[in-house]
Amino acid sequence: MSSNFFDSNSFFVDEKVNFFKFANCYNIYDDKGEHIGAIKQKLTAGQKFLRVLLRKGMLPFLLEVRDKNDVLEASISRGWTFFMSKITISDAQGNKIGSIQQKFKLLKPRFIILNNSDMVIAEITGDWKAWNFVIKDPSNAQIGAITKKWAGAAKEIFTNADKYNVNIDPNYSNKTNKIAILSSAITIDMVLKESK
Repeated sequence: MSSNFFDSNSFFVDEKVNFFKFANCYNIYDDKGEHIGAIKQKLTAGQKFLRVLLRKGMLPFLLEVRDKNDVLEASISRGWTFFMSKITISDAQGNKIGSIQQKFKLLKPRFIILNNSDMVIAEITGDWKAWNFVIKDPSNAQIGAITKKWAGAAKEIFTNADKYNVNIDPNYSNKTNKIAILSSAITIDMVLKESK
């Protein structure tokens, strides 16, 4: 499994305004402000219709992480849900590489990321309102963060609060786990919106 996209350790995620709001779409930039890809939500005509009638939190969703050439890098999907949602993370070939367990306590969501053997590989916790999350490994060591604060070349590009930055420790070396963790982190805004 080789992917230049996930070789990066810093991602800037920028929501594209969609006036009809049926499908979400976000552009992804690297730490130099270069456009490297996008997160796209795939919806059938039937799903668009159901979104008018039903709560989004019940409906299935499919989020695709694509590079700047529109090549699929990873996807996150959920089926119909009525209580506890099971979210699957797949690689570019469609193989399951992990899953996400969501837990909510007031405005503090918690995402437990599991590998394909259902072993915990990371946990994302934080404050949705303040938009400040930490990514920790099973030993409780911080390996990354999701924030609305950043510096460097990309700072001038992003001035709006609807954008966020995902960083992971450059020393984190397990490639498959890194793809699962980063896929979860860079799609976190969409996953939270779809779960409301």
